[in-house]
Amino acid sequence: MQAIKRISAYWWCQVIGWGGNALMNFFYAWNFKRDINTDFVLRSVILAVLGLLLTHLMRWLIIRMNVMQKRIDQQIIYFVSLTIGFSVLYSVVSLSFLRITNLLSQEVKNFNFSSLLAGFAVNAAITLLVWNLIYFVYHYIERFRKQQIESLKAESLIRELQLQTIKSHINPHFIFNSLNSIRALVDENPGRARTAITELSNILRSSMQAEKAETVPFEKELNIVKDYLALEQMRFEERLKVKFEIDEDTLDMPVPPMMLQTLVENAIKHGVSKNVSGGEVTVISRFSDLHHELIVRNTGKLNGSYNAEGFGISSTMDRLKLMFGDKASFVLKNTNETHVEAVVQMPVQV
Repeated sequence: MQAIKRISAYWWCQVIGWGGNALMNFFYAWNFKRDINTDFVLRSVILAVLGLLLTHLMRWLIIRMNVMQKRIDQQIIYFVSLTIGFSVLYSVVSLSFLRITNLLSQEVKNFNFSSLLAGFAVNAAITLLVWNLIYFVYHYIERFRKQQIESLKAESLIRELQLQTIKSHINPHFIFNSLNSIRALVDENPGRARTAITELSNILRSSMQAEKAETVPFEKELNIVKDYLALEQMRFEERLKVKFEIDEDTLDMPVPPMMLQTLVENAIKHGVSKNVSGGEVTVISRFSDLHHELIVRNTGKLNGSYNAEGFGISSTMDRLKLMFGDKASFVLKNTNETHVEAVVQMPVQV
């Protein structure tokens, strides 16, 4: 029983398919009142076994030549060539074996060998055409199913990363600092306090909604970053200067939600806040060689070798990898003695 369970679906299909082909010969002979004798049974079994072995050889060649990984036009050429080639091979081997074993029926022996070979080849071509169609269609369906599974896995990972990003941004320190700054403004500047409450509300709402989309328009992400930087400017006051260099044509470009804010937050946390005199954060968005390029430049310096273990950096790299593969890139580097740049490049669909 265990041995039967170990037999693959492919071999079950082979045995059932060629066994069914042999039964068709029996049905044909019985329906047309042909003589079903020992020679007929042996012929049917031999033809089925040879068919099974030769189609297995054909499958081996398909795998060996990586036919299923080639372009569709190349697959069609291989499909037709293998069908014709193995039809002729099957006919030659079958007729030769039956002649050697003297199992050819008397009526078949009366035919010219060339005519007989041509007839066998036509019948074999129809059978192998059906075999190849089943094989190719099965693998296309199987490949599509695997792609769907991989796509769902990738989507799940992206969602997980987005949720982790959300959690990393709804941190008590930022909220408490913002609330303290707002409280200080309530009596001193009520109008600015109301604006700050709106900015904080926008950031929290965006964080909650980020899990619902794989990408958002860059303009929406930029507005959230502007709100975030406005709140941080209340805390740092004159110590934080902000600049934006935005190509307006990039505003409609899709970007992963919260990614730009992650980079800006890192720029303030690891750059500006560590500098006694503060510093500057510049956000740049532009097109470069069919890529949408985002740059966050800040006052600061990378100490020692580049370390990607921090969540903000690692999540950015992981999300770009999952969404764009090798077509996107992320680099964190010193531009000079006083400034650091985080550069993201994402492909533009043309």
